[in-house]
Amino acid sequence: MTQRICFVLHVKPDKVDEYRQRHRAVWPEMRQALHDTGWRNYSLFLRPDGTLIGYLECEDFETSRAAMAETDVNARWQAQMGDLFDGTVAPDEAMRPVEEVFHLD
Repeated sequence: MTQRICFVLHVKPDKVDEYRQRHRAVWPEMRQALHDTGWRNYSLFLRPDGTLIGYLECEDFETSRAAMAETDVNARWQAQMGDLFDGTVAPDEAMRPVEEVFHLD
């Protein structure tokens, strides 16, 4: 059964343009690692105030996230992206699914 996962993070408001720019050129090996670890239909939505909403589908979010965390490319990506976010935890560790309360299929 496919899980639909939504999460919310916060990009520093003064880093929003840089965040957008970096996502225009996501490394091919990062895209491949996401695919290989089960991330599907993955989208990120960013408001001007830095609110970042992510959506993805996978078979098991914790398994997919753990597999991604073990990749070298993810460690490099998180190191590059970490300074753009509020908080002290790496962005991939801060992802907490938001409860789905309605779905129209």
